[in-house]
Amino acid sequence: MNAISADLNPANLRPTVEIRPFTENDYEAVVAVERVVWPDYPQTADEWRFRDQSRDPKCRQARFVAEVAGTDTAVGYGSYYQWADMYHPRKFHVNVSVLPEWQNCGIGERLYDQVTDSLKPFDPLVLRAMTRDDQKAAVHFLARRGYVEEMRDWESRLEMAAFDPAAFAQAEARIAGHGITITTLADLQKQEEDWARKLFDLDWTVTLDMPSPDTLTQPTFEHWEKSALQNPNLLPDAWFIALDGDRLVGESALWKEGGGKDLNVGATGVRREYRRRGIALALKLRACAFAKTYGCAQIRTWNAQSNRAMLSINEALGFVKQPAWIAYAKTLKNDPDIPERTEAK
Repeated sequence: MNAISADLNPANLRPTVEIRPFTENDYEAVVAVERVVWPDYPQTADEWRFRDQSRDPKCRQARFVAEVAGTDTAVGYGSYYQWADMYHPRKFHVNVSVLPEWQNCGIGERLYDQVTDSLKPFDPLVLRAMTRDDQKAAVHFLARRGYVEEMRDWESRLEMAAFDPAAFAQAEARIAGHGITITTLADLQKQEEDWARKLFDLDWTVTLDMPSPDTLTQPTFEHWEKSALQNPNLLPDAWFIALDGDRLVGESALWKEGGGKDLNVGATGVRREYRRRGIALALKLRACAFAKTYGCAQIRTWNAQSNRAMLSINEALGFVKQPAWIAYAKTLKNDPDIPERTEAK
């Protein structure tokens, strides 16, 4: 949810803007809007197409385009969607983005109303949205509509030119003393017949321990395989896996985004019974070493504000915190599957 004002300005002599459903021909135009609104997170139309094509069929999604009447000039878009790993048939995520020069004239409000009106047939219980803490207009936009903060994620960035691994030279020797080795997905695929199922199990196990605004729901293996292993942004040599013998016990992966050289950290986690042995640190060091070789200028990661263990590792490595991402929710109705609490008398 980017910076949008709900204030209509009838004196603003702009061309008429119409809102219509998204079509297959709109990917480039809508992604161009997103790249202007969020220049730090360049994405491509092909990435959006892949996400749409790999979406779990049970997850609902729709987009709407705001464009100048009589032209094909997109000035904003709105959407709703659901995630397979946090799925509830009556809970939805919503998003609105408007080009800066078209903000403050009611387009964001119209897009939001179009999105929420289109959700009415599904009788939603909860709507969720995200924005960055420094986007004050967007924060106010959500607050005026009854959204409340659920959790915060720190975005942290590590400039590779400033990264010095010398202080961590003994990290892998330490985990080797516990019988732990590190391999890559590329090598695991050659060595392990049932590697995909084992990696799926590890990935979900560590995901379950990560803070989340709602109950996590395990995707099917088929959906995970398509969305992760067939993802064009996958780097098999940058998905690092910790092994205890032939058991997968930890992971940390880097992903491409937007066709550039900067990389994003995906899930980094270790099975509970293997924690406090330095495994997560060793995995992240491998990722940092790969990033330097890859020619990456910086890597980015996101961690819940409550996840002090991982934040401490990032701080030790030199990651610098950026403005936090805030998850918001608006409860429309109580979940009938969760009994209401009653006060003890």
